[in-house]
Amino acid sequence: MTVDWQTIADAFGLGGMYALMAVGIGLVFGVLRLVNFAYGQLVMAGAYSLAFAYERGWPVWVGILLCFAVVIVLSVAMDWVVFRPLRTQTPAVMLVATFAVAFLLQSIALLWFGSLGKIAASLSSLNQPWTVGGVDIRKISIVATVVAAGCLLALVLLLGRTNVGLHMRAAALDFRTARLLGVRANRVIGTAVLLSGLLAATVAVLMTVQTPLVTPDFALRDTILVLAGVVLGGMNRLISATLGGFAIGFASGFLGGALPTNQSQYLPSFLFAAVILVLLIRPGGLFTRFGQQAAERV
Repeated sequence: MTVDWQTIADAFGLGGMYALMAVGIGLVFGVLRLVNFAYGQLVMAGAYSLAFAYERGWPVWVGILLCFAVVIVLSVAMDWVVFRPLRTQTPAVMLVATFAVAFLLQSIALLWFGSLGKIAASLSSLNQPWTVGGVDIRKISIVATVVAAGCLLALVLLLGRTNVGLHMRAAALDFRTARLLGVRANRVIGTAVLLSGLLAATVAVLMTVQTPLVTPDFALRDTILVLAGVVLGGMNRLISATLGGFAIGFASGFLGGALPTNQSQYLPSFLFAAVILVLLIRPGGLFTRFGQQAAERV
Protein backbone atom coordinates (compact mmCIF):
# COMPACT_ATOMS: atom_id res chain seq x y z
CA MET A 1 0.00 0.00 0.00
CA THR A 2 1.41 3.36 -1.06
CA VAL A 3 0.10 6.71 0.16
CA ASP A 4 1.07 10.13 -1.16
CA TRP A 5 -0.38 13.63 -1.22
CA GLN A 6 -1.92 13.00 -4.64
CA THR A 7 -3.96 10.12 -3.21
CA ILE A 8 -5.16 12.29 -0.33
CA ALA A 9 -6.12 15.13 -2.70
CA ASP A 10 -8.14 12.76 -4.91
CA ALA A 11 -9.80 11.26 -1.81
CA PHE A 12 -10.91 14.71 -0.65
CA GLY A 13 -12.43 15.37 -4.08
CA LEU A 14 -14.44 12.14 -4.02
CA GLY A 15 -15.46 12.83 -0.43
CA GLY A 16 -16.85 16.22 -1.44
CA MET A 17 -18.89 14.63 -4.25
CA TYR A 18 -20.31 11.96 -1.94
CA ALA A 19 -21.06 14.56 0.73
CA LEU A 20 -23.18 16.46 -1.79
CA MET A 21 -25.11 13.29 -2.60
CA ALA A 22 -25.55 12.61 1.11
CA VAL A 23 -27.12 16.05 1.64
CA GLY A 24 -29.94 15.21 -0.79
CA ILE A 25 -30.48 11.71 0.59
CA GLY A 26 -30.39 12.96 4.18
CA LEU A 27 -32.89 15.72 3.42
CA VAL A 28 -35.47 13.27 2.05
CA PHE A 29 -34.96 10.92 4.98
CA GLY A 30 -35.23 13.76 7.46
CA VAL A 31 -38.61 14.89 6.17
CA LEU A 32 -40.21 11.75 4.71
CA ARG A 33 -38.38 9.18 6.88
CA LEU A 34 -37.64 7.48 3.55
CA VAL A 35 -34.43 5.97 2.21
CA ASN A 36 -34.76 6.84 -1.47
CA PHE A 37 -32.94 4.19 -3.50
CA ALA A 38 -34.08 5.93 -6.69
CA TYR A 39 -31.87 8.95 -5.97
CA GLY A 40 -29.09 7.58 -8.15
CA GLN A 41 -31.46 7.19 -11.08
CA LEU A 42 -32.41 10.85 -10.78
CA VAL A 43 -28.71 11.66 -11.11
CA MET A 44 -28.54 9.29 -14.09
CA ALA A 45 -31.47 11.04 -15.79
CA GLY A 46 -29.78 14.41 -15.34
CA ALA A 47 -26.53 13.04 -16.78
CA TYR A 48 -28.34 11.71 -19.86
CA SER A 49 -29.88 15.17 -20.33
CA LEU A 50 -26.40 16.68 -20.38
CA ALA A 51 -25.26 14.02 -22.88
CA PHE A 52 -28.31 14.73 -25.06
CA ALA A 53 -27.46 18.45 -25.17
CA TYR A 54 -23.75 17.74 -25.79
CA GLU A 55 -24.45 15.47 -28.76
CA ARG A 56 -26.49 18.21 -30.40
CA GLY A 57 -23.88 20.86 -29.85
CA TRP A 58 -26.08 23.01 -27.61
CA PRO A 59 -24.45 25.61 -25.32
CA VAL A 60 -23.34 24.44 -21.90
CA TRP A 61 -25.93 26.54 -20.09
CA VAL A 62 -28.74 24.98 -22.14
CA GLY A 63 -27.56 21.49 -21.17
CA ILE A 64 -27.44 22.46 -17.50
CA LEU A 65 -30.94 23.96 -17.64
CA LEU A 66 -32.22 20.82 -19.36
CA CYS A 67 -30.58 18.67 -16.69
CA PHE A 68 -32.23 20.60 -13.86
CA ALA A 69 -35.61 20.62 -15.64
CA VAL A 70 -35.61 16.84 -16.23
CA VAL A 71 -34.52 15.95 -12.70
CA ILE A 72 -37.01 18.33 -11.08
CA VAL A 73 -39.89 17.04 -13.22
CA LEU A 74 -38.99 13.43 -12.36
CA SER A 75 -38.68 14.28 -8.65
CA VAL A 76 -42.08 15.99 -8.52
CA ALA A 77 -43.68 13.20 -10.57
CA MET A 78 -42.17 10.61 -8.22
CA ASP A 79 -43.64 12.43 -5.24
CA TRP A 80 -47.11 12.79 -6.76
CA VAL A 81 -47.40 9.33 -8.33
CA VAL A 82 -45.57 7.16 -5.79
CA PHE A 83 -44.68 8.83 -2.51
CA ARG A 84 -47.84 10.79 -1.82
CA PRO A 85 -50.33 7.89 -2.25
CA LEU A 86 -48.11 5.65 -0.08
CA ARG A 87 -47.26 8.22 2.59
CA THR A 88 -49.43 6.61 5.26
CA GLN A 89 -48.11 3.12 4.52
CA THR A 90 -45.36 1.30 6.38
CA PRO A 91 -41.69 2.16 5.76
CA ALA A 92 -41.22 -1.26 4.15
CA VAL A 93 -43.83 -0.47 1.50
CA MET A 94 -42.21 2.90 0.75
CA LEU A 95 -38.78 1.29 0.54
CA VAL A 96 -39.95 -1.33 -1.97
CA ALA A 97 -41.61 1.45 -3.98
CA THR A 98 -38.30 3.31 -4.31
CA PHE A 99 -36.63 0.10 -5.50
CA ALA A 100 -39.34 -0.30 -8.12
CA VAL A 101 -38.96 3.30 -9.30
CA ALA A 102 -35.18 2.92 -9.48
CA PHE A 103 -35.29 -0.19 -11.67
CA LEU A 104 -38.08 1.30 -13.81
CA LEU A 105 -36.00 4.41 -14.59
CA GLN A 106 -32.93 2.28 -15.25
CA SER A 107 -34.87 0.04 -17.64
CA ILE A 108 -36.30 3.04 -19.49
CA ALA A 109 -32.79 4.44 -19.92
CA LEU A 110 -31.55 1.09 -21.21
CA LEU A 111 -34.36 0.83 -23.77
CA TRP A 112 -34.13 4.46 -24.82
CA PHE A 113 -30.38 5.05 -24.97
CA GLY A 114 -28.98 1.52 -25.19
CA SER A 115 -26.26 -0.11 -23.13
CA LEU A 116 -23.21 1.50 -24.78
CA GLY A 117 -23.72 4.87 -23.13
CA LYS A 118 -23.55 8.51 -24.18
CA ILE A 119 -20.84 11.12 -23.74
CA ALA A 120 -21.42 14.29 -21.69
CA ALA A 121 -18.18 16.25 -21.87
CA SER A 122 -19.45 19.83 -22.02
CA LEU A 123 -17.73 20.73 -18.72
CA SER A 124 -14.53 18.74 -19.22
CA SER A 125 -12.43 21.85 -18.55
CA LEU A 126 -13.31 21.53 -14.85
CA ASN A 127 -11.45 18.22 -14.80
CA GLN A 128 -8.16 20.01 -15.47
CA PRO A 129 -5.83 20.14 -12.45
CA TRP A 130 -4.09 22.93 -10.60
CA THR A 131 -0.60 21.92 -9.56
CA VAL A 132 0.22 22.92 -5.98
CA GLY A 133 3.51 21.75 -4.57
CA GLY A 134 3.74 18.93 -7.06
CA VAL A 135 0.21 17.72 -6.28
CA ASP A 136 -2.45 17.86 -9.01
CA ILE A 137 -5.71 19.17 -7.52
CA ARG A 138 -8.54 18.96 -10.00
CA LYS A 139 -10.85 21.96 -10.22
CA ILE A 140 -13.92 19.72 -9.92
CA SER A 141 -12.70 18.44 -6.53
CA ILE A 142 -12.62 21.98 -5.14
CA VAL A 143 -15.96 22.87 -6.74
CA ALA A 144 -17.66 19.71 -5.38
CA THR A 145 -16.38 20.28 -1.84
CA VAL A 146 -17.36 23.97 -1.81
CA VAL A 147 -20.81 23.26 -3.28
CA ALA A 148 -21.45 20.46 -0.75
CA ALA A 149 -20.50 22.71 2.17
CA GLY A 150 -22.61 25.56 0.80
CA CYS A 151 -25.67 23.38 0.24
CA LEU A 152 -25.37 21.86 3.72
CA LEU A 153 -25.11 25.31 5.33
CA ALA A 154 -28.08 26.60 3.35
CA LEU A 155 -30.25 23.63 4.33
CA VAL A 156 -29.27 23.83 8.00
CA LEU A 157 -30.27 27.49 8.02
CA LEU A 158 -33.48 26.68 6.16
CA LEU A 159 -34.47 23.95 8.61
CA GLY A 160 -33.49 25.87 11.71
CA ARG A 161 -34.27 29.52 10.95
CA THR A 162 -37.35 29.65 8.69
CA ASN A 163 -41.04 28.82 8.96
CA VAL A 164 -40.70 26.40 6.05
CA GLY A 165 -37.96 24.55 7.92
CA LEU A 166 -40.07 24.45 11.08
CA HIS A 167 -42.96 22.98 9.10
CA MET A 168 -40.61 20.44 7.53
CA ARG A 169 -39.46 19.25 10.92
CA ALA A 170 -43.03 19.13 12.20
CA ALA A 171 -44.15 17.03 9.22
CA ALA A 172 -41.21 14.71 9.77
CA LEU A 173 -42.06 14.31 13.45
CA ASP A 174 -45.72 13.44 12.94
CA PHE A 175 -47.32 13.90 9.53
CA ARG A 176 -50.96 13.51 10.66
CA THR A 177 -50.67 15.72 13.73
CA ALA A 178 -48.89 18.40 11.70
CA ARG A 179 -51.81 18.50 9.29
CA LEU A 180 -54.29 18.78 12.18
CA LEU A 181 -52.31 21.76 13.51
CA GLY A 182 -52.58 23.58 10.20
CA VAL A 183 -49.27 22.66 8.61
CA ARG A 184 -49.69 22.06 4.91
CA ALA A 185 -47.69 18.88 5.14
CA ASN A 186 -48.06 17.86 1.50
CA ARG A 187 -46.72 21.22 0.36
CA VAL A 188 -43.85 21.03 2.86
CA ILE A 189 -42.87 17.53 1.76
CA GLY A 190 -43.18 18.56 -1.86
CA THR A 191 -40.72 21.37 -1.13
CA ALA A 192 -38.28 18.88 0.39
CA VAL A 193 -38.57 16.62 -2.66
CA LEU A 194 -38.01 19.62 -4.93
CA LEU A 195 -34.87 20.63 -3.01
CA SER A 196 -33.62 17.06 -3.19
CA GLY A 197 -34.16 17.13 -6.96
CA LEU A 198 -32.12 20.33 -7.25
CA LEU A 199 -29.30 18.65 -5.35
CA ALA A 200 -29.53 15.54 -7.57
CA ALA A 201 -29.26 17.71 -10.69
CA THR A 202 -26.22 19.45 -9.22
CA VAL A 203 -24.62 16.07 -8.53
CA ALA A 204 -25.35 15.01 -12.12
CA VAL A 205 -23.57 18.07 -13.50
CA LEU A 206 -20.52 17.54 -11.30
CA MET A 207 -20.32 13.77 -11.79
CA THR A 208 -20.30 14.03 -15.58
CA VAL A 209 -17.15 16.11 -15.26
CA GLN A 210 -15.38 13.20 -13.58
CA THR A 211 -17.18 10.44 -15.51
CA PRO A 212 -18.33 11.73 -18.91
CA LEU A 213 -19.54 8.30 -20.11
CA VAL A 214 -23.21 8.02 -19.08
CA THR A 215 -24.71 4.51 -18.94
CA PRO A 216 -27.97 3.16 -17.47
CA ASP A 217 -26.14 2.24 -14.24
CA PHE A 218 -24.54 5.68 -13.95
CA ALA A 219 -24.18 6.72 -10.26
CA LEU A 220 -25.67 3.41 -9.06
CA ARG A 221 -22.53 2.21 -7.27
CA ASP A 222 -21.95 5.69 -5.89
CA THR A 223 -25.49 5.85 -4.50
CA ILE A 224 -25.08 2.52 -2.70
CA LEU A 225 -21.82 3.71 -1.14
CA VAL A 226 -23.36 7.05 -0.15
CA LEU A 227 -26.32 5.29 1.47
CA ALA A 228 -23.87 3.20 3.47
CA GLY A 229 -22.05 6.40 4.40
CA VAL A 230 -25.28 8.09 5.48
CA VAL A 231 -26.04 5.15 7.78
CA LEU A 232 -22.42 5.20 8.97
CA GLY A 233 -22.56 8.88 9.89
CA GLY A 234 -26.02 8.83 11.45
CA MET A 235 -28.95 9.19 9.11
CA ASN A 236 -31.26 10.89 11.59
CA ARG A 237 -29.37 14.20 11.40
CA LEU A 238 -28.48 16.08 8.23
CA ILE A 239 -25.00 17.12 9.34
CA SER A 240 -23.97 13.68 10.56
CA ALA A 241 -25.38 12.07 7.40
CA THR A 242 -23.36 14.47 5.24
CA LEU A 243 -20.20 13.78 7.24
CA GLY A 244 -20.84 10.08 6.78
CA GLY A 245 -21.11 10.57 3.02
CA PHE A 246 -17.82 12.48 3.03
CA ALA A 247 -16.16 9.80 5.16
CA ILE A 248 -17.17 6.93 2.85
CA GLY A 249 -16.11 8.94 -0.21
CA PHE A 250 -12.74 9.84 1.32
CA ALA A 251 -12.17 6.23 2.38
CA SER A 252 -13.11 4.97 -1.10
CA GLY A 253 -10.77 7.41 -2.82
CA PHE A 254 -7.97 6.82 -0.32
CA LEU A 255 -8.07 3.02 -0.52
CA GLY A 256 -8.60 3.13 -4.29
CA GLY A 257 -5.38 5.10 -4.68
CA ALA A 258 -3.39 3.30 -2.00
CA LEU A 259 -4.21 -0.32 -2.83
CA PRO A 260 -2.18 -2.08 -5.53
CA THR A 261 -3.97 -2.48 -8.85
CA ASN A 262 -4.32 -6.25 -8.45
CA GLN A 263 -6.16 -5.75 -5.13
CA SER A 264 -8.55 -2.96 -6.17
CA GLN A 265 -11.40 -5.45 -6.62
CA TYR A 266 -11.43 -5.91 -2.84
CA LEU A 267 -12.21 -2.22 -2.22
CA PRO A 268 -16.01 -2.64 -1.73
CA SER A 269 -15.38 -5.52 0.68
CA PHE A 270 -13.03 -3.38 2.78
CA LEU A 271 -15.47 -0.47 2.83
CA PHE A 272 -18.55 -2.43 3.86
CA ALA A 273 -16.60 -4.45 6.41
CA ALA A 274 -15.50 -1.14 7.95
CA VAL A 275 -19.12 0.09 7.96
CA ILE A 276 -20.26 -3.06 9.77
CA LEU A 277 -17.46 -2.74 12.31
CA VAL A 278 -18.26 0.91 13.06
CA LEU A 279 -21.99 0.23 13.42
CA LEU A 280 -21.30 -2.63 15.83
CA ILE A 281 -19.46 -0.13 18.02
CA ARG A 282 -21.64 2.93 17.33
CA PRO A 283 -25.12 1.74 16.22
CA GLY A 284 -26.45 5.30 16.19
CA GLY A 285 -23.78 6.46 13.76
CA LEU A 286 -20.16 7.56 13.85
CA PHE A 287 -20.91 11.28 14.10
CA THR A 288 -23.74 11.20 16.63
CA ARG A 289 -23.33 11.79 20.34
CA PHE A 290 -23.30 8.87 22.74
CA GLY A 291 -26.75 8.27 24.13
CA GLN A 292 -28.44 10.03 21.24
CA GLN A 293 -31.65 8.26 20.29
CA ALA A 294 -31.85 6.70 16.84
CA ALA A 295 -35.28 8.23 16.28
CA GLU A 296 -34.09 11.81 16.55
CA ARG A 297 -35.33 13.96 13.69
CA VAL A 298 -33.41 16.28 11.40
